[in-house]
Amino acid sequence: MSLARPATKLPPGANRILFIKNLNYQITGEDLYDLFGRYGSIRQIRIGNEQKTRGTAFVVFEDVMDAKNALEHLNGFHLQERYIVVLYHMPSRQDAAAAKADLAKREEELAQLKKKHNIGEED
Repeated sequence: MSLARPATKLPPGANRILFIKNLNYQITGEDLYDLFGRYGSIRQIRIGNEQKTRGTAFVVFEDVMDAKNALEHLNGFHLQERYIVVLYHMPSRQDAAAAKADLAKREEELAQLKKKHNIGEED
């Protein structure tokens, strides 16, 4: 008998990375760990520190269900005189396309280097 979790449907676009906006500019990683850590293990927290990214953060959970739970409970949460907005991180299509093009370019360069140095594929 397995102890599987109850199957709950994940919304489209759900992932382990949450994007938080409308944060107090004085917020610390520790503040976010205290709050978001109640919902599960956190792999990483990154707080925006540039002019354009101030008041935002990324919280990366180990498990997507923990991220879903945190989003459901913390979106609109009152934290340090602000109502925070919690969203799933949506990698922009532009970023994905650029990453794919970059990978293709690197694979092509690797193939040319192998050819140049007469390196065959390993079995």
